Amino acid sequence: MFKSSKFVSIAMSAALLATGGGAAAATPANAAKPSIVLVHGGFVDGSGWEGVYKILKKDGYEVTIVQNPTISLADDVAVTKRAIAAQPGPVVLVGHSYGGVVITEAGNHDKVAGLVYIAAFAPDKGESVNTLIKDPQPGAPVPPILPPQDGFLLLDKAKFAASFAADVNSDTAAFMANSQVPWGVDALGGAVSDPAWKSKPSWYLVAADDKMIPPPAQRLMSKRAGATVVETGGSHAVYVSKPQAVAELIEQAASNAKVAAK
Repeated sequence: MFKSSKFVSIAMSAALLATGGGAAAATPANAAKPSIVLVHGGFVDGSGWEGVYKILKKDGYEVTIVQNPTISLADDVAVTKRAIAAQPGPVVLVGHSYGGVVITEAGNHDKVAGLVYIAAFAPDKGESVNTLIKDPQPGAPVPPILPPQDGFLLLDKAKFAASFAADVNSDTAAFMANSQVPWGVDALGGAVSDPAWKSKPSWYLVAADDKMIPPPAQRLMSKRAGATVVETGGSHAVYVSKPQAVAELIEQAASNAKVAAK
């Protein structure tokens, strides 16, 4: 009797493996989804992605938040590429603001299946933040950037909320203003050598009330990149104030990137 039961057990195990059952059936559902890598912009760190992170995690995505030093573009690209390389499979790379420059360069990594720009710079070859902001349109708001100190920039704390985070609750906006990460002047001058959006599909969320990167500039860059565009009311900190809208676009990109990666 024991031998017979043992034989049946072995036969059932073999059958399960042959039909994709057993251990294969226990594979987590999110294994088929691309990983999400989130890249912050200047003056802030990765903690602003918390709301987006929680939504994506709840929906079954693996999410990594890059903490860029924002001292030079080359360093930020290197840090981001290390985060990409650590992922088990395809990656959807997301950048906010200056993070758009970083993902435009780092997005050439073989694992990157798609790019998502959130109120971000999307430079072409040879362009940098400096070249993109040097000729603002007449009447465009002027970000309250203080004169550089020791090669780093900060925003005027008293004007931070109005310019960067007008639709974020006052306590959070005050915290963001007082926890600013100095942004290296060298990072603003870092030029893109090979724009990933020329070879990878891209998505773009335009923040219609942005006073840091004017919405017309966002629309122009997104059109040039051939991105799938979604527009929503929101400040430059739309990733903080409207995490659901941001997460929805990222998941749209992830769904399409997953199909493309098969």
